[in-house]
Amino acid sequence: MAAVHHLVIFYFLSLLLFLINPALSLPLCTDSRAPLTPKTPLAFCSYNESSCCNSTQDLNIQKQFESLNVSQPPCASLLKSILCSQCDPFSAELYTITTSPRQIPVLCNSTVSSDSSQSNQATNNFCGTVYDSCQNVSIKNSPFSPLLQNQAPPPANTTSKLSQIWPSRTDFCTNTGGSSTAGSVCFSGEKVSFNATKNTTENIPKGMCLERIGNDTYIDMVAHTDGSNRVFFANQKGQIWLATVPEMGSGGTLNIDESKPFLDITDEVHFDTSTGLMAIAIHPNFTKNGRFFASFNCDKSDRPGCGGRCACNSDINCDPSKLEEDNGAQPCQYQTVIAEYNTNPSVSAGEARRIFTMGLPYTGHHGGQILFGPDGYLYFMMGDGGGEGDPQNFSQNKKSLLGKIMRFDIDNIPSQEEITRLALWGNYSIPKDNPYMEDNELLPEIWALGLRNPWRCSFDSERSSYFMCGDIGQNYFEEVDLITKHGNYGWRAYEGPGVFAPLQSPGGNTSANSINPIFPVMGYSHSDINKNEGSASITGGYFYRSMTDPCMYGSYLYGDLYATAMWAGIETPSDSGNFTSTKIPFTCASDSPLPCSIVPGSSVPALGYIFSFGQDNNKDVYLLTSSGVYRIVAPSRCNYECAIEKTTTGGPNQSPSSSPSMANMLKGSYTNLGSLLVTIFGLVYLVFIY
Repeated sequence: MAAVHHLVIFYFLSLLLFLINPALSLPLCTDSRAPLTPKTPLAFCSYNESSCCNSTQDLNIQKQFESLNVSQPPCASLLKSILCSQCDPFSAELYTITTSPRQIPVLCNSTVSSDSSQSNQATNNFCGTVYDSCQNVSIKNSPFSPLLQNQAPPPANTTSKLSQIWPSRTDFCTNTGGSSTAGSVCFSGEKVSFNATKNTTENIPKGMCLERIGNDTYIDMVAHTDGSNRVFFANQKGQIWLATVPEMGSGGTLNIDESKPFLDITDEVHFDTSTGLMAIAIHPNFTKNGRFFASFNCDKSDRPGCGGRCACNSDINCDPSKLEEDNGAQPCQYQTVIAEYNTNPSVSAGEARRIFTMGLPYTGHHGGQILFGPDGYLYFMMGDGGGEGDPQNFSQNKKSLLGKIMRFDIDNIPSQEEITRLALWGNYSIPKDNPYMEDNELLPEIWALGLRNPWRCSFDSERSSYFMCGDIGQNYFEEVDLITKHGNYGWRAYEGPGVFAPLQSPGGNTSANSINPIFPVMGYSHSDINKNEGSASITGGYFYRSMTDPCMYGSYLYGDLYATAMWAGIETPSDSGNFTSTKIPFTCASDSPLPCSIVPGSSVPALGYIFSFGQDNNKDVYLLTSSGVYRIVAPSRCNYECAIEKTTTGGPNQSPSSSPSMANMLKGSYTNLGSLLVTIFGLVYLVFIY
């Protein structure tokens, strides 16, 4: 992952946040949550569309403002806007600092630079205006306290003037101000907004060119942490191999010895159409500690040692005895497991530690992906457990782990007392900033909720705050979500951007108006793929960060399981927070190392099913399909036009001079995606869909 700064936000109570790059603008509140529309309009601060405040916080800000006891209207108006900036959707950015605590946002202090995309609101010298208006005004308990200079805080109820602390406008603005540059924001007295004159990328990809480098089928791929061109591949049966990918342009194929798996856990895995090994992950310090992790399903009727608590239990008013068999399996006969394996040669092989075990009420919708985030914690993606329309309403139940994204600390082994006290489902600790610390209704493992069946998530390698997940829909819509702490993504009250009406509710119901969902930033309707219901299932992908195809750079790539359509998600205009999904044509290079089969009557390669995307250490992107392993290559090899391809210099890791802008996690822009005929393949290998 790209290097990121440690961002510390102090919002009067000094809230410690997770890692985020302070030079990049992302709608995010100072407590790491996504901004939402307040249920009750704010009475004091004018942030009622998208806000980081609720009515209680709004009232507290009003009380703080009144305690300042400022009688001069010009200064009072400015102070009110500064205090209310805590409610701005970009408040985490406005309060960003790298050295010392802040009590106020970064005040605009210079003309907008030529590469800035923040609105021309930032061209005014707001910091200077504040000083000129308030320098000689007495302010009680001033937020402009000497704390900004790392001095001891003044006694309570102290009255001071700005000119007493900072004798000049320059001194004041040096301590409180900053400029708006590309990707950063400053406070101008108004809600942060951005120019709508530039696209995120000037080069919309004209097409995706692929080469086939392997013939076998894999379910997951993870790059080795040593920075080499080695990667791990895993199949659904439970075999994992360490392979070498060929250099780009070498004409080589995947170097993998199928007869010698790196790890073979087939004796632990229950492999069937919808079960098996789901994902693999390696510890960020894998080269030294050899810690390897696998997520899989086991059958407790075959392996009694695999059994754990049932996800349907009395804590959530669910009785497994009242659930019917599903595909011949009893409720919670199948388990979802995360296990750790130590692969150092000096340590005996086999499972080293069982991280997590949970019984599944049904046989589908159990996600199962694991990956390490840039914060070093292990993220676990779990579906709603199955059943049409999530009949038990697991996804919205905060006491259930189904339909959730979880976040574990696997470096600190908990004590038995902690496991019992928190009712943990295995051997992991809870990160101290998981949202249960602020929402006592949540189970401590939960990071985000309201998902149906997240299938393939990834962190952007250049922007650690970008955590994207493809979430499989039911009747109408497939979605891409930008995941944030404590985010609620709506299922089953919503499917995509629309209200969902469940056919049955034995587990209770959550009304659409009782939650503030975060809507998808991208997605597509089933009718855009095929008129037949159930013919679409999203496979989430990656932000493309390789320069192999410079026109693809910065686009979020994702596709449909049925491999007849793929999209590039592009944010337009720059920093507007709107993604536009553009369907992109794709074909196979004529000089592909392994020949590609083509769908009869078209130029579309017969990929079969797209199970996963992968990314290597050069940031090149791969497609793991039922017909083999494919890699995205230079567009010219397929005669796709890319004006900057021939002028790009440097190796595959070189980035453009400026990265694409950040996206708003609350709004999505959807385009009509032309229908294609679904190619029927004889392989009954459908995983994790219905």
